[in-house]
Amino acid sequence: MNLLEAPLAIVDLETTGTRPASDRITEIGVLEVDRFRVAAEWSTLVNPGIAVPSEIQALTGITYSMLAEAPSFADLADELHERLAGRVFIAHNARFDYGFLRREFDRAGIRFQPRTVCSVKLSKRLYPGQRGHDLDSVIARHGIRCAQRHRALADADALWQFLRIAADEHGEEVLSVAARQIAKAPALPAALERAQIDAIPEAPGVYLLYGESGPPLYIGKSRSLRTRVLQHFYSSAGWLQEVRRIEWRRTVGELGALLTEARLVKDLGPTYNRALRRPQATCGFVFDGKRLRLASAGEIDADTLPFVYGIYRSRRAALVALRALADDHGLCLQTLGFDAKRRGACFRHQIGRCAGVCASRESIHSHHGRLAAALATLKTPEWPYAGPVGIVEEDRGRDATEVHAVDRWCYLGAARCEPDMADLLDALGKSNPRFDYDHYRILARYLGKPGARVVPLAQCTASS
Repeated sequence: MNLLEAPLAIVDLETTGTRPASDRITEIGVLEVDRFRVAAEWSTLVNPGIAVPSEIQALTGITYSMLAEAPSFADLADELHERLAGRVFIAHNARFDYGFLRREFDRAGIRFQPRTVCSVKLSKRLYPGQRGHDLDSVIARHGIRCAQRHRALADADALWQFLRIAADEHGEEVLSVAARQIAKAPALPAALERAQIDAIPEAPGVYLLYGESGPPLYIGKSRSLRTRVLQHFYSSAGWLQEVRRIEWRRTVGELGALLTEARLVKDLGPTYNRALRRPQATCGFVFDGKRLRLASAGEIDADTLPFVYGIYRSRRAALVALRALADDHGLCLQTLGFDAKRRGACFRHQIGRCAGVCASRESIHSHHGRLAAALATLKTPEWPYAGPVGIVEEDRGRDATEVHAVDRWCYLGAARCEPDMADLLDALGKSNPRFDYDHYRILARYLGKPGARVVPLAQCTASS
């Protein structure tokens, strides 16, 4: 790739936000460059069909009233595709601009797979001693004139000025070599057809990478499935060349993708997933006022969870946490049965970390009272609802809804229709919900965010 000879499309977008799946383009600016001279420039406002947040309007100066009469992306998709066809796609943070355009072209039924060059990466490679490589930093560093920052054509022109400056300062060969290095194509295994990746939607979900036979090599999740799968093949990890087949499962939203990934990793045991694979190792502390012990995964369910102190992936992690708790509160691990038994005072007392219940320096009642207070800080948050609930995820673009049924931090499953929900409720009535550490963490984080839509499970069935 010789940037001074190749046809280029220098592109900048303005959007309603940062997520291609839910946000939309509001303005497009394109400079068409041939033999390192601007051959044409083109820009247009785009009606996004959704509201423009006030902070975005303030940043760009583009108001919804300005967009009301603008064409939709579908109206201009063919013309834009013709302008970009055959050109090297250059943008500052190209993943952002390419991601939005790829998603919009997908909606219009047009395949868009240009060779891309990210000028952020180009700036980092050519000017490694500089700290900032965002467009504002590049503009300030090189004294670039930008007529109207955060407007598409003006920002594209600023990027064009940067390319010319870089060519002058480093020369044609250095610039072209740097561009080739950062524009490398994904290294797909010979036996994997590109069509398998092209068939993956840019949507939330889970993907499974399979080898010649046996369990999956890897299971992952993403808000944008196709982009995430492609990213793997830019990696130098040798096992990726073993991939022969890709399966994917689309979900309505990100929560569904997270929960499905956690379940599939445990069920299928993929070769190269490091986390999420050992549910049987989950454990937590139980204290009855006299004896402290570790409860195993099989003992922890929706009924017993309120009596468990701390939930850990492994016994080792639990013991590390207990040792830290003992250090902070002067507890005796020997007395609690978690340290080697010896006559008289324990070693930790001799070095000042145990208050001395083992040496008759305090009563067992005083020690255990301090233990109970310390354990209270590890207690799992109480279930904040009166009973089982449904967490509702919606994809308005597909008119799809998914309800995730949860009872006392235990994930019951997902339903997209009334029979699915009836099956979940039937299963709930027959057995106690199974606790899963990873599902618990995912649900606790999600429910802690503002905007989560939660309804009583009975209401879900009534409205299904």
